[in-house]
Amino acid sequence: MMALGLFVFELRSAPFQEMQHKKAWRHPSGSAVGVRPESQFLGLDEETVTLSGVLYPELTGGELTLLQLDEMADQGTSWPLIGGDGYLYGLFVIESKEVTRSVFFSDGAARQIDFTLNLKRVDDNAVDTLGGLLGNLGGLASLGLGS
Repeated sequence: MMALGLFVFELRSAPFQEMQHKKAWRHPSGSAVGVRPESQFLGLDEETVTLSGVLYPELTGGELTLLQLDEMADQGTSWPLIGGDGYLYGLFVIESKEVTRSVFFSDGAARQIDFTLNLKRVDDNAVDTLGGLLGNLGGLASLGLGS
């Protein structure tokens, strides 16, 4: 499905049912007398990805999966976000995680865990650099110099 660093979103870990990808661009405007405000393009603004899904610990990941995500977030490190199709979204940090537990076993463990993971892109040109490095490594490998 997708990978965030070495964490793979799959049926056994945290299969998400919904992915929201938000990108924005900055266009501040300044007031002028008698005309519409003039707008100026300043470039990219924030980019976020929100993954949400439901865990059923009997079938999918559960509390340990959520702890892995907590440990990644606690490090404050940016991680490459890569789609299952190989698309590199960029470097993201885990900004927040929401968890709702319901339908409990007799010992109090949740049978159903709804989660939402909010990611924020933190790189600028790192994806271009990473792509260039990977391209160079591929070129070296074809020359027999990459191993």
